[in-house]
Amino acid sequence: MVSAALLSLPFVVVGELPGERWLSATDSRAPLFAALGTLLLAVDVLLPVPSSVVGLMLGARLGLLVGFACCLLGLILGHVIGYGLGRLAPQRWLASTPGAPGAPSAPSMLGIFLSRPVPVLSEALALTAGAARMPLRLFLVSAGLGDAIYAAVISAAGAELLPTGAYTLALVLPMAFIAVAGWVAQRRLQRGS
Repeated sequence: MVSAALLSLPFVVVGELPGERWLSATDSRAPLFAALGTLLLAVDVLLPVPSSVVGLMLGARLGLLVGFACCLLGLILGHVIGYGLGRLAPQRWLASTPGAPGAPSAPSMLGIFLSRPVPVLSEALALTAGAARMPLRLFLVSAGLGDAIYAAVISAAGAELLPTGAYTLALVLPMAFIAVAGWVAQRRLQRGS
């Protein structure tokens, strides 16, 4: 319910559902739409926001380059928020030695990279990386690369397919990307354990 309300917020502010006028990035509401979309992606770590739908809309509404930039910024901010929240876990809650019962182990860089398009897993790994005190630089490299690829795929699908009316294909391509990435991440995590 909260998710649906948050997703409808840009449409309420902009004043219409997607259409020819809505997809035009030339009117004065485009910056507001960009800010709201970026914000939705940033709070994805706290609320169940479907990042693929938001990214598609950013690409369709703002065009490939601006849509990609807003999408990437929102995804990275979400990862940083998750990492920061994980770092807030008091040390007394964490065991003093890695691998001790109750101590989270830092996720691998590959796991963080591959998890970006997988709902819930990406946010959980960001929180875990922070709690496990993974070096921020390593976290940002792996999360940033995953975010960049994911943002490119979904914003490009939105920019190229939604304005032409290929709604089904625009939704199926990112979902297929998510399914393949989820499968690869699951296989990788199974091999690691």
